[in-house]
Amino acid sequence: MPVAIHPSAEIAAGTRQLVLDAAARLFRTQGYASTSLREIAALAGMRAASLYHYFDSRDAIVAEVLRLGVEQVFDDVRHAVDALPADADALALLQTAIHAHLQAMMERQDYTSANVRIFGQVPQGVRDAHLPLRDAYERYWASLLARCAAAGGFDRRRDLRLARLFLITVMNGSLEWFQGGTLALKAVADELTELMLYGLQQRWPPAAGKP
Repeated sequence: MPVAIHPSAEIAAGTRQLVLDAAARLFRTQGYASTSLREIAALAGMRAASLYHYFDSRDAIVAEVLRLGVEQVFDDVRHAVDALPADADALALLQTAIHAHLQAMMERQDYTSANVRIFGQVPQGVRDAHLPLRDAYERYWASLLARCAAAGGFDRRRDLRLARLFLITVMNGSLEWFQGGTLALKAVADELTELMLYGLQQRWPPAAGKP
C-alpha cells in the first residue's frame, strides 16, 4: 500500500527542489565563489534565513547539486543500456550510452554544467565526498567499453582507459557548444559513436583515378 505523504511534506520537498534549481543555475552561470546564499534564496523566491530549514550550509547545497549532476545522468545511461538485448553489439551499446549521456546532460543542463564548471572550485571536503560517485560512473563506462571490446567492436591495440577519458571529456565538453534540438543531439551522438569505433580513417579504397 502506498505511503500517504502529508501535504506539508510535499510542499517542503517542492521548496527544497526550488532551492536546488536556483543554486544549480547560479553555480553554473556565476561559479561557486561568486554565488551567495542570499542570491540563491532570492532566485528561489524566499528569505535567506529560510534556506536553513532545508540545508545546513552553502556547502550542503553545492554537494547536493554535484550529486544530482552526476547521479541523474548515471541513472539515465544505465537504464538505456539495460533496456538493450543481452547480445547487443558494440555499435548499439556505445551509441545508446553516448546518446543517453548527452540527452541527460542537456535535459538537466544547470546541474550538469554546474558540476563540470565548479567541481574544482568547491572545498576539498565537498570534492572528496563527491569523488566516489564520479568514480563509480567512470567505472561503469570502463565496464561498458570492456563489454564493447569483448563483442569484437574494438581494435585490441587500443587503450580503453584513454578511450574512456577522451570520450567522457568530449561528451561533457558538448555543454559548451551544443545549440541544437533533439534530432541534432541524436546526430551528434551517432557521429561521436562512429568516430570512436572507426576513427577518421577511410574505410574503403577511393575509386580508381580519384584522389
